[in-house]
Amino acid sequence: MRQRLGIAVIGFGWMGQAHARSVMRIPSLFSERSYAPELVVCADTVDERRAVAREGFGFSHATDDWRSAVDRPDVDVVYVTTPNMLHSEIVTAAVAAGKHVFCEKPVGGTPAQTVRCFEAASAAGSITGVGYNYRYAPLVQHAKTLIDGGVLGAITNYRGRFFSMFGADPLGLLSWRFELDQAGHGVTSDILSHAVDLAMMLNGPISRVIGSGTTFIDKRPIAQPGASHYARGLPDDPMGSVTNEDYFGALVEFANGSRGTFEVSRTMVGPESQMAFDVYGTEGAVGWNLETMNELQLYVAPAASNTSERGYMTVRAGERHPGHSAFVPGDANAIGFEDLVALEDHQYLSAVSDDRPHSAGFAEAVAYVSVQAALLRSWMSGTWEDVVLLTADNVAELAPHDPAGVTGR
Repeated sequence: MRQRLGIAVIGFGWMGQAHARSVMRIPSLFSERSYAPELVVCADTVDERRAVAREGFGFSHATDDWRSAVDRPDVDVVYVTTPNMLHSEIVTAAVAAGKHVFCEKPVGGTPAQTVRCFEAASAAGSITGVGYNYRYAPLVQHAKTLIDGGVLGAITNYRGRFFSMFGADPLGLLSWRFELDQAGHGVTSDILSHAVDLAMMLNGPISRVIGSGTTFIDKRPIAQPGASHYARGLPDDPMGSVTNEDYFGALVEFANGSRGTFEVSRTMVGPESQMAFDVYGTEGAVGWNLETMNELQLYVAPAASNTSERGYMTVRAGERHPGHSAFVPGDANAIGFEDLVALEDHQYLSAVSDDRPHSAGFAEAVAYVSVQAALLRSWMSGTWEDVVLLTADNVAELAPHDPAGVTGR
């Protein structure tokens, strides 16, 4: 008998809809499961989105009041997919109501909010999940197996990056992602969190950092309620100020002694969605890029592979890699981004059903914002900063909210 899991989705933009589609697909993808998911209620302030939730996705209920959604007795799991600065209030209310919570990264719009959510969920015994969905790419999981198995030897260098063009157009609307009071920090909360989380999953903790950021496009057309993140305004539209950072770059030292670089931008022209990493060891190297997510670049040193040939080989994703066969059989048959969301949601809901911790959960979110806080301190100080795990006791001292008025540096 499968355990029924009633689900509420708070915020029905892109990721809210992606998770709802995932829940709808799960019964057809994963027959070996211990739970039966049910879309109970969607909460969103936009009328059209609520209508889509009921008519297109089959939610039993839709409301403009998220509090009534998290308080429903027929809801077991709450997905939080609102603008970042709203996460903390919703998460803490949901765990207080006895719900398990999956929250889109970085959980809080600021490191302090993320710590607050972690503390509340831990006290309530909530099983938590965080939207670090790139962890679940079959070839990323394969890369971890190669690294953990010693195929690359001792890791010496790591290169992580996330270059996106979603903010490259100066007439792209001033959505919540560009505003400190709605998104919190900019790319350090948004896309750097993906790059660093993946690095820590693959290569372990980060001990020391130095970095800085900037804002390249400081004015954008003001968005109307319900507008898409990717909509475009007109040159004579009213303009508003961008109040968080477009770009960040960093050097880091890992606890295992390896060195790394990170670079992220939402305004760079060229890369469309280059969430990528390269890991280099004494006996080989491996690289992956979201833009070609069904391919892994692998180099094995001649001495390690008993051959005189040199060069990277392309490993194509297939059913032999973790999770791939749920979608397509054979080799080199591609899967897509929302398939990663389905893998992520299935693993999280399985943990809830089995009453066990899930990774990535809020603990991993705190691990990331501890790195983020050190990077923000470094941005202000211009020097290397140690990464210190954030807690309720030290977060006020170690996590600056607005480094030097981020758009001013």
